[in-house]
Amino acid sequence: MIEYPRLALFLGGRWAGPENRDHEPVFNPASGEVLGEVPHATDADLDEALDAASRGFETWRRVSPVERGQVLQRAAALMLERREQLATLITLELGKPIAEARAEVEQAAGIFTWNAEEGRRAYGRVIPPRTPGLLQLAMREPLGPIAAFASWNAPLITPSRKISSALAAGCSVVLKASEETPAVALALAQILQDSGLPQGVLSVVFGDPKQISERLIGADLIRGITFTGSTAIGKQLAGLAVRGAKRLTLELGGHAPVVIFGDVDPDKVAQAAVAAKYRNAGQVCTSPTRFYVHRSIHDRFVERFAELAAAIKVGDGLDPATRMGPLANPRRLAAMGQIVDDARARRVDVRAGGEPIDGKGYFYRPTLLAGVDETSLVSNVEPFGPIAATSPFDSIDDAVRLCNRLPIGLASYVMTNDSRNAGVMTEAIAAGNVIVNHWQASLPETPFGGIRDSGMGLEGGIEGLQAFQTVKYVSQSTIPSY
Repeated sequence: MIEYPRLALFLGGRWAGPENRDHEPVFNPASGEVLGEVPHATDADLDEALDAASRGFETWRRVSPVERGQVLQRAAALMLERREQLATLITLELGKPIAEARAEVEQAAGIFTWNAEEGRRAYGRVIPPRTPGLLQLAMREPLGPIAAFASWNAPLITPSRKISSALAAGCSVVLKASEETPAVALALAQILQDSGLPQGVLSVVFGDPKQISERLIGADLIRGITFTGSTAIGKQLAGLAVRGAKRLTLELGGHAPVVIFGDVDPDKVAQAAVAAKYRNAGQVCTSPTRFYVHRSIHDRFVERFAELAAAIKVGDGLDPATRMGPLANPRRLAAMGQIVDDARARRVDVRAGGEPIDGKGYFYRPTLLAGVDETSLVSNVEPFGPIAATSPFDSIDDAVRLCNRLPIGLASYVMTNDSRNAGVMTEAIAAGNVIVNHWQASLPETPFGGIRDSGMGLEGGIEGLQAFQTVKYVSQSTIPSY
């Protein structure tokens, strides 16, 4: 166990504590106890962070991609060196099992490593001219200072994805991290400072979301916005960004469908599905939720899924035996109750769970709602918690319609041994990510993003780096005509 740190703001390299600032408590979701107090940034703090970002950008953009990569590589090495500290903070603040927290640290370090290497490959183009004597270039340059907004459910991966991509591109960053998981974001800032990141290039702030988003996005010097969170808030930020003609990347809600064809082994698929569904207590934007199972194997799948879900050990994430931790906050508990109450009112079969666990903390049992229809709340609202729902389907056309019936499109999954089914579904599903016969929707080297109400733009891969770059066209005559 580590001692929970004193929380502060990180203003371009200066640590600013809670003195003379509003603050709010940070809770341990496994016990409900207060871990610490996170300070809220004042207008003066935000102005300091913006001024630092302006100065930091002018410094960092002139650092070579090789040297930028060396800083990011050192940060990745320090993340792995401090794996236990970071993982413990993740579990304390978010509640996920310590093994999952360690995996998050490793994935976040991998994101830094990828961007450290890919930043050296921001190649432009030489464009063949129409007439002799012209040199035509398309040059990639840093976009400018970035305002980044990170959610609480992946408190190290999400900031790492945004910060490392922006830094690799040569941009400075002001990160508004979650007030529910602040120590993780601040530990990352400390790692970057220890890795030699110049002062001013990164700031981390907390506070009133409306105040911070309006002040950051409204600042003329901010040239790009990257946000992970709810669809409703994302649309509000998009409106602010459009007014300032600023580049925007949004990663929003999911409610991922899973299509399971009758040619698979339902017992094996159920076993893998349970592991994927209840990771981080279902509080993952790519979490599989709407299970559309061919009628020929639906009941057998439900039986096995329910058996496995009921056997999951729920508890404090710091207990090595725990397989699912608490929900992050009481709001999620209330949301689970609303969804299950709606299902029971419709006489849906609650095959596993369906209730909170008495005692301290925000615990809810892994839940399966079997045979839901399209009017059920769970069919239309992303649970963002440990609730899965099944519906039988009869034809591939039914499966496609069910997948695409909502105005969302982030992750989706297909389970089949028939390549024809896989081909039809990968083409027909309207989503940014279609995953066939496994459950890994995102890697550092792959593009990740949604369509429709699930967002715009991409993170990860070369596309994630390009989100923080602009293209300058240069045409130079080698035969002066003046």
